[in-house]
Amino acid sequence: MKVSDKVVQRLRLLIEQSHLQVGARLPAERKLCELMGVSRTSLREAIQQLSASGILHSRMGAGTYLQQLPANWSQHNIVEPLSNLIDQDPEYRFDVQEARIVLEGGTAWYAAQRATAVDLENIRKCYEQINHFQAIGDDAQAAIADAQFHLAIAEASHNLVLIQMMRSLFDLLQYNVMLGRRKVYTSPHRFEQLHDQHLQVMNAIERQDPEAARKAVCGHIEFVVQQVRMIDEEEARRQRASRLNRT
Repeated sequence: MKVSDKVVQRLRLLIEQSHLQVGARLPAERKLCELMGVSRTSLREAIQQLSASGILHSRMGAGTYLQQLPANWSQHNIVEPLSNLIDQDPEYRFDVQEARIVLEGGTAWYAAQRATAVDLENIRKCYEQINHFQAIGDDAQAAIADAQFHLAIAEASHNLVLIQMMRSLFDLLQYNVMLGRRKVYTSPHRFEQLHDQHLQVMNAIERQDPEAARKAVCGHIEFVVQQVRMIDEEEARRQRASRLNRT
């Protein structure tokens, strides 16, 4: 086996053992070299190979991110069973939203105080991607961009614990966003409201207003919860009326 292939295998193993989720940022090159005991040249070659296969994605000035999990990647984390709970119990998704309010209120607060120019650029890029994919009707990519938007805010908090918590739940966050979008984004009026809410969050962070950022992101999530509950109730009423008409 070539040396470069060994480094690729080591890097893959390190990522797997760290339980990184899609969208998570890898440690800095210097840290990776220390952990793996390799040179920067060897590490960069390994990153290039994994990027060429679509597993990693490097962003200029923003680091290297896990773009997708290999098909044979073992997953020993909490995301899959949590996602199963959402499938089995629809009410469970509201627990996820409540957890998001607690967690993301804090990340937005600190992001407004600590975001760098690179952080702000990344947040805005995710915001623009949401709008782009929504405009062309690509709901799957819009959901990914939506989740990336919230993760970018967490990373701008520069609080390692909050960032790791958001990264570890990224797949669950994306799944939760997808479920909410299937309902809430069916109405053009609601789409405009959600578009404005994302804009308010981003603007509050850009003008360094922690309280406004916290209120904006919490209000956004609470709005989604309210709208989903209302849509669920409307669907339940229609189903009851349909059963009555058949009797």
